[in-house]
Amino acid sequence: MKIGPYPTGRFKTYLEKNSAAFRDLIYQCQISTRYFDVGEAILRQGEELQHLYVVPVGRVSMSILAANGRRFQLGEANCDYHIYGEMEYFTQSPCQWSVIADEHMQVDVICIQTLTEKLQQQPEMMVFFASALAEDYQDSMAIYTNRLLHPITYNIAYDLLIRSQTHTLLGGFDRVNQEAERFGTSGRVYRRAVKELIERGLISKTENGLEITDERALKAFIDANE
Repeated sequence: MKIGPYPTGRFKTYLEKNSAAFRDLIYQCQISTRYFDVGEAILRQGEELQHLYVVPVGRVSMSILAANGRRFQLGEANCDYHIYGEMEYFTQSPCQWSVIADEHMQVDVICIQTLTEKLQQQPEMMVFFASALAEDYQDSMAIYTNRLLHPITYNIAYDLLIRSQTHTLLGGFDRVNQEAERFGTSGRVYRRAVKELIERGLISKTENGLEITDERALKAFIDANE
């Protein structure tokens, strides 16, 4: 979640009015600053949460590893004062996802005990967490549902269309294997699906990655496979 309020939602006006107070509350709980190198874990799947972390700026990726060795990549996020560990903070459970620094970055460390005391003193600030977690939950469920219920060609096409039309929090990767993991599959299956979309004349490979060749035809393909 972001410290700054999301631009939509039932409590949008209230959140905007009180956003400075929420930011102050979070930073009253800061105990230190850490630096993470590329590839270093800010949070690691299965470990107990020790602190919350605020990433003012920088790219991070989030993934989860199954017992059979398969990895699912949620995607790469360009941070703008994003908080990590908030879900585990409220559930008091081990970290569900690994959050990896994709570039060298400075991260602000937030004390869990101090934050708990502050929230008990100012319970109205809970609405910031509730609203942000609800937004993130719906976005994540939309991703999971599409990955589960649609073939990979549909998911690649839909992902390209959405990213071309809107600003999305989670982006893709430059490496094929990571992109394959973002769609919950192997590199071989991912390449085959991309090849099919290229042969249909819907997308093309460029120096900047995959791009839409025929948006109208791509939309028709997506509608036909919903």
